[in-house]
Amino acid sequence: MTASVVASAASLPSGVEVLDDRGAVRRGSVRAARWSVSGRAKVAGDVDAGEIVNRGLLSVGGRLSAGSVRSRGSLDVEGPAEVRGLLALQGTLHAAATVHAAVLTVHGSARCGGSVRVDRLATVDGTLEAPDLTTGALRLEGVAHLPGSVRAVEVNATLREASEFGQVLARVVRLHGKLPNLVDKVFFHERVVSVLRIEADSVDLEGVDVAFIRSPRVVLGRGCHVTEVEGTVVRQHSSSHVGPESRTPVPFGLRR
Repeated sequence: MTASVVASAASLPSGVEVLDDRGAVRRGSVRAARWSVSGRAKVAGDVDAGEIVNRGLLSVGGRLSAGSVRSRGSLDVEGPAEVRGLLALQGTLHAAATVHAAVLTVHGSARCGGSVRVDRLATVDGTLEAPDLTTGALRLEGVAHLPGSVRAVEVNATLREASEFGQVLARVVRLHGKLPNLVDKVFFHERVVSVLRIEADSVDLEGVDVAFIRSPRVVLGRGCHVTEVEGTVVRQHSSSHVGPESRTPVPFGLRR
């Protein structure tokens, strides 16, 4: 199809094997073995495809079901997203409902209105936002906003900006926040990483505030504050604190 052609809103016949959309395209629904998008595509209803390759702006008004998805650009999904294999994103994902994939890789941002479930490995270089996450393992560098539960075998996150977690339940947990430098302190640039609860066999923290930890082995690096620990702190940096702590807000007029 050429860029000047806009597809009709009629559903595709069930026999379509390969669909190649280029330019500005609107469809009622999509059903194909392979669907390639180069440009801007908008689907009012559901999408069911074996393989989806997106190199532009793809919007799905209904449910998305696919064997694999590779998206370089923008992907918006209003309904549940079900990917039986790899969901690879380079750019942005906006999902209004739940997201399920066997493997998830994100280079950019994934903002999900519903729960995220990844069967094996979730790798994020950028931003991940969702009410809760269940995965085999989470490896993240960037920003996380996961106010509900994070359930995994391993959680390994290096947080570059302010982030939040509800409860983290895993065997191994490593959360390292970025400690403020002199410039950050002068301009009151806070990168607070907060966690309500951690339960794990092993916990390694740096630059993190945690309300409660239950673990037989806890390592507290620089700049940590933990209100309560049920277990053993095997190593603690002198700048970290265990127990209740009162913090006085910055006086009015001093914050930029």
